[in-house]
Amino acid sequence: MKKHTDVLVIGGGIIGSAIAYYVSKSGLHVSVVEKGELASGTSSRCDGNILAIDKEPGFDSQMSLTSQKLVDELSRELDQPFEYRAPGSILVCETEEEMIAANKWVDQQKKAGLPFRMLDREDIRQESPYFADDLLGGLECATDSTVNPYLLTFAMFDGAKKNGANIYTHTEVKAIRKENGYFRIETTNGEMIAEKIVNAGGVWAPKIGEMVDLQIPIYPRKGHLIVASRQAPVGLRKVMEFGYLISKFGGERNVDAETEKYGVALVFEPTESQNFLIGSSRQFVGFDTKVDINVVKCIARRAIRFYPKMGDMLLIRTYAGLRPYTEDHLPIISQVDHIPNYFIAAGHEGDGISLAAVTGKVIDEMIRGVTKTTIPIEPLRYDRFERVVKQ
Repeated sequence: MKKHTDVLVIGGGIIGSAIAYYVSKSGLHVSVVEKGELASGTSSRCDGNILAIDKEPGFDSQMSLTSQKLVDELSRELDQPFEYRAPGSILVCETEEEMIAANKWVDQQKKAGLPFRMLDREDIRQESPYFADDLLGGLECATDSTVNPYLLTFAMFDGAKKNGANIYTHTEVKAIRKENGYFRIETTNGEMIAEKIVNAGGVWAPKIGEMVDLQIPIYPRKGHLIVASRQAPVGLRKVMEFGYLISKFGGERNVDAETEKYGVALVFEPTESQNFLIGSSRQFVGFDTKVDINVVKCIARRAIRFYPKMGDMLLIRTYAGLRPYTEDHLPIISQVDHIPNYFIAAGHEGDGISLAAVTGKVIDEMIRGVTKTTIPIEPLRYDRFERVVKQ
């Protein structure tokens, strides 16, 4: 193990890989420590979408659009392919009320400069003959893309290593202390010294923060996914129900009690391997990643409501993962003012794949002291939660 490094990244998921790639590309020496295998946490238990369609109009959607452009660049820049496609995505509506809300959503997004448009009933029919007959329409974001999250994580780590980065797996951080302007990091594989630290620990970021007496308001939010066999060409791109937005942002939906309880909303994603993913659910149950068959059944019922013929298709497996949640649904991408050279890049919830590239780019710029970063960083500051409490 190399004992001294310019920048130590704690966390070997997709956020850590993006930081390692962009920081090493700038010429700094980077080391990454991961307590398990690379991409073994949240990055291995999620879908692979780079979405703007489900982001709030304004800063949130613009940040996603910037990340989409960076991923497109990475698809040409990195040596290893990662199943990148940019077919766009759609949200479908089942009620007149949702169509009215969708129209407002599209108007807001278009005013913010994003390529959104409404879809009518005939557009939905052309999108897929497998949709339920009573769907009224929906909306589209033309720039949304998809990747294999495993492969993108490994591709960025590969790029980082070619830039001189060191990656250490099965290396858990046990303690951090500041001495003479440097960080001393005790790990299960020995001590390291770093000038700067980036906490990219995802749902475990608060535990890493406690080592420097830092309280990080990130909480694990459980989500289930089903992997099914594409026995017929159900669809070629990402589909979500409009109710997904309501579920994501904590609103009330006109659904049965169990669907509401588990935060279930349709998410359909075809993969390059010709299978497809079905989700999703949202639950606060601590760090429990055990599959709950009741949630799986609820997801399946919701999928069949939108795709009735899906009831005859083969389920391959199910799994559950933890999303690092913050109460305002934005990640923390920030330096910590009272701990010089300590940075946080965590709290992306279900948007870690979408926002990995822009997160890595911005952390690199912050580390190098760039005044005008790729996106504004004020809304992502760590201390925004403290300001809310004081107000």
